[in-house]
Parts: sequence; C-alpha cells; structure tokens
Amino acid sequence: LPTAVNITWSSINFKTILKWQPKPSDYFYTVEIHGQTSDTKKKCILTTETECDVTEALRNVKETYTAHILSVKSLGTDNFEEPPFANSEKFTPYNQTIIGKPEIQHYTQKDSKLNVVFRDPLTPYMFPNGSFQSVRDIFKHDLEYKLYYWKDQSSGKKDATTKSNTFEIRVDDTNNYCFYVQAIIPSRRENRNGQESVVLCTTAGRTLLDEYGAEVFIIIAAVAIAVITLAVVLSVILCKRKKAKTAREKELLNGV
Repeated sequence: LPTAVNITWSSINFKTILKWQPKPSDYFYTVEIHGQTSDTKKKCILTTETECDVTEALRNVKETYTAHILSVKSLGTDNFEEPPFANSEKFTPYNQTIIGKPEIQHYTQKDSKLNVVFRDPLTPYMFPNGSFQSVRDIFKHDLEYKLYYWKDQSSGKKDATTKSNTFEIRVDDTNNYCFYVQAIIPSRRENRNGQESVVLCTTAGRTLLDEYGAEVFIIIAAVAIAVITLAVVLSVILCKRKKAKTAREKELLNGV
C-alpha cells in the first residue's frame, strides 16, 4: 500500500492539525500519536481524509510527539501483517504552536496618553469548570506582548513591551496614532513572534483634512464653483429672456 508523504503539523493556539498526502484509493489511514512518556493514542481511525485534528492527543504541551500515519487495507479484507506507515517530524506544542492574534478590547488617546487593553488568545483546552484556557494560562511568565505604534500617516514605528494585558504609552497629543499588538515567547529560538492583531488608529486629534485628505476638499471646491457659475449663467439667460419678452410685448402694444 502507498504510504503518506508531505506530512506537516499546523498548530495555532495549541489547536493542532496533522496534514499529509495523497488521497487514498481503496485503502484507509489511521493516525497514531507517540509521545516520549505517554501512551500511544489513535486518532482518525480508518479515515479517507488527508488531515486529522490531534489536539486532544497533545494535552501535555511540553512533551515531544511523533505521528505514525498507517495505511490500512479496505474494510472486510483479512490482513494480519503490520500495516505500512510513515513518520512525521517531531513536534513539541509548547515550542512550536503559533500564538494567534490578540483581541483589542478597548483603546483611548487622551491628552498625551495612549491606553490599549487587549485579551489573550484562547486555546481549545478547558478547565474543569468548562471555561477555556488562554495562552497565558499555559505560558504564564514566559508570555510577553509588544505594542507597535506610529504617528498616523507616518512610517516610523516605536514599540513597548508588557507582561500584562494593558499598555499605557506617552504620545504627542497633537497627533493621532496607529498601532497593533503581538505576542512574544522570549524563551523560544523559533516562532518567537505571534500573529499581529488588527491595526487600529485613534481619532483624538484628527481633523477633516486628516480624515478625507486635501484632494476631497479640492473636488468639493471645484463642484461648488461649478454650481455657482451655472447658477449665474442661468440667471443671466433668464434675465435676458425676460427683457426680450417684455420688449416684444411693448412692440405689440405700440403696433395696436
């Protein structure tokens, strides 16, 4: 039987999907997860898919795992031999999962202070009470966040770091600022930086010119001039027509 190839781990916030090729024909796949110290776990038994959610099999996130993808003959076929399989690369969730986008919950720019409040990304793992664990619950003091901020319509970035969920930055109160937040795992050699949050901008000092740009005001002025010109032209034409009509009426009266 053919064995799986191009086996990859895809993991964000500890939700981990194992992917491989090719699509099976007349046979099935079964995934076995082997940990260094834990028992072997079987997932996606006799599947015809080429991906498998193995999140629950990796709950010990600091352990290193290897996946065996078994190629199994069709149901109803007697086969007492060990099925052929392919091995994945080793995977350690704590070191390799990508940290997702933080959620910006609130931000203000008042006077010379920019305040940003955000929420930790959640993982698929739950506490006994049914609430989801966040990445902070797993990484604890090994988790930091960076705020990248810059003056609106400028390219010069500055940054600040925190271990909490709040930033308070001194800024120039005459300018608006744009920013985003990103998780950092300092202990990692690779995948240290998480995904970037959405970029948001303050509007504390934004004028109409900043908001819409000079081009819009030029267009509005041009339209206004055109409307005024048209009104003047129409007024002149109507006035001339009225005078001409009055003159014709006088001529008719004089003729009578």
